[in-house]
Amino acid sequence: MGLQVVKFRAGAFGMGPPWISVAGVAGSMVCAQGLRKGFGDVEAVKGIDVDVRRGEVFGFLGPNGAGKSSTMRMIATTSPVSGGTLRVLDMDPATHGPQIRARLGVCPQDDTLDTELSVRENLTVYGRYFGLSRARVRMRADELLDFVRLTDRATSRVDQLSGGMRRRLTIARSLVNAPDLLLLDEPTTGLDPQARHTLWDQLYRLKHSGVTQILTTHYMDEAEQLCDRLVVMDHGRIVAEGTPAELISRYCTREVAELRFGVVDHEPYAAGLQGIAGRVEVLPDRVLLYADDGEAALAAAHHRGLTPTSGLVRRASLEDVFLHLTGRTLVD
Repeated sequence: MGLQVVKFRAGAFGMGPPWISVAGVAGSMVCAQGLRKGFGDVEAVKGIDVDVRRGEVFGFLGPNGAGKSSTMRMIATTSPVSGGTLRVLDMDPATHGPQIRARLGVCPQDDTLDTELSVRENLTVYGRYFGLSRARVRMRADELLDFVRLTDRATSRVDQLSGGMRRRLTIARSLVNAPDLLLLDEPTTGLDPQARHTLWDQLYRLKHSGVTQILTTHYMDEAEQLCDRLVVMDHGRIVAEGTPAELISRYCTREVAELRFGVVDHEPYAAGLQGIAGRVEVLPDRVLLYADDGEAALAAAHHRGLTPTSGLVRRASLEDVFLHLTGRTLVD
């Protein structure tokens, strides 16, 4: 289950750019120490420490069941903390949930747009939940439609939009209250590459406008493109933290050679490749050679008489980091 959009009435925010609140936040935007979340006998989040700084894009990376969404729901104040401490916007979610939610923007994994309303109406109706005046919410809708490039579709019904347009409208709606903190749960899941890049551009523009963002994602390229810092979670714990470049440098070689030997068990080939690279990983459909010179590793494999049906050399990625730390890929 992803993040939920909670509707409530709060005081109107002041004027300013369409996606920036005029309110200031001292210190960390989110600070968690020993944070835990349990569901009966199951502990989904097992004592994690997180510090999200103002103005950065912070990512939670990991497979399904890692604890990402449970953590995000606690930050969004829609799920109570089971243990440890959590401060969001320098407030305690247990006692200041409504005040925190008034300053959050939430983009859930699944679209919750009203398909019976027009694009503009989805913004104006939602804006009224925050106590914005009719004149102010109309102005905010115009600003946000321009920002997400949907002005020409303002009168269209939501069910007439493409998947990418719907995601852009969902992000626009999450910004209607000019939030201090934007939470994005799998923001580009299901989108085609062009739509993903369009959305990345808008999130990048938000970052450079000063909006603090926290996102969860399965996509390695997305995390590398958007995140200033991130944590890798697995089984409810943080197994690594840093910038994308730091994590790749810390846990991987510069390049990776991928060798495929057809529709066969690749395990037997791994033994013949030992010593060629600093690390050899076997996946169901290929063998990975971690080396500073991937082309040299490929050449060494051929020299040993191993002829893959295909071979390529690429730079190391965050998926390689996760494979190294957990022994499985992010899509397992």
